Amino acid sequence: MVDTKKKLNFRQQAKKESVKKAEPKKDGWVQIRLFPIWLRILIVIALIALAMVLGVMVGYGVIGDGEPADALKWETWQHIFDIMSGKK
Repeated sequence: MVDTKKKLNFRQQAKKESVKKAEPKKDGWVQIRLFPIWLRILIVIALIALAMVLGVMVGYGVIGDGEPADALKWETWQHIFDIMSGKK
């Protein structure tokens, strides 16, 4: 019990001393970013687009029975849109 009181008193004394000193605070450490925020956003958007293209190619070429490169042709997408809209 006596030890905790001593620690508490020591903490109170340290707190009082820090208040008494009242030194002006130094400026905090400023981090300079290696990549700016706008570049990070562009990289994330590019990675999302790449993942979508690769996903379409894997889905069409590997899971389906088509050629992976055909997934990037406009005629393939036009055919898919026609089926979805009920034109064919």
